[in-house]
Amino acid sequence: MKFKVTSELSYQFNSPGTLILNIHALRTPDQTVLEELHQVEPYFKSQELVSAHAENRFIRIEIDTPSPIHIKYEALIENATAFIPASELYEVQVKDMDALVLSYLNPSRYCQSDKLYRLANNMFGYIDGAFNKVLALTDWIYYNVEYLSGSTNSQTSAYDTVTEQAGVCRDFAHLGIALCRALTIPARYFTGYSYKLSPPDFHACFEAYLGGKWIIFDATKLCPLNGLVKIATGRDAADTAIASIFGDVLFTSIQVGCEIADENFVPFQYDKADLKGLAYL
Repeated sequence: MKFKVTSELSYQFNSPGTLILNIHALRTPDQTVLEELHQVEPYFKSQELVSAHAENRFIRIEIDTPSPIHIKYEALIENATAFIPASELYEVQVKDMDALVLSYLNPSRYCQSDKLYRLANNMFGYIDGAFNKVLALTDWIYYNVEYLSGSTNSQTSAYDTVTEQAGVCRDFAHLGIALCRALTIPARYFTGYSYKLSPPDFHACFEAYLGGKWIIFDATKLCPLNGLVKIATGRDAADTAIASIFGDVLFTSIQVGCEIADENFVPFQYDKADLKGLAYL
């Protein structure tokens, strides 16, 4: 499936500083960047950096004099997904997990799975099948946590979201991740561009490691599961921040877009009458 993604961000630098952006579509074996445009106005030196395990593509921009700065990114992306029968999405035993997966079992800054162990196991531990457990906890978040813009901040964690029962996509993802890890199911944060998200913005959801594959889940249910373009994955939002700013800087504006560039798109959500998981390859 092909998507056209765009993002524009503006900042006011009141002193020299550094801006690290994480807005470029990730290059993977099955997500291909067909065309790409990156502009910085006025011109400042920029450098692309790829994280150790290729979970992020960073752009580091060095601003050597106080200035307004405008960043524009456009790309044409082709990605591949796979539909996998629920019967194949079993719980992988810890002894069989790849070393790179193990870190996604641990509590992290925003996903305190150790604090939610009893809640997760009392509510979902009895459910047969790992895929069914993750579907159940995703539905529970959707029905019990209100999607409320402005209700949380950069310090809000999964534990806070359970208490406050309100949040945005980042909080829904953190809670899903924490509950999965409390059930000994590895889970990681997924940030990307999203087709049909209203209002348009960067979107957060999560992936659970089932049957040896990373399967996508979105407790907000705001967009089709097959309408995503991956930017980054990580333990939580701390690993996948859209922007990291160093210096005396004021954020001034943002615009994000994601459009279909393919005529054959059929929106997909999980259907209990035809259970199958969706993996971004």
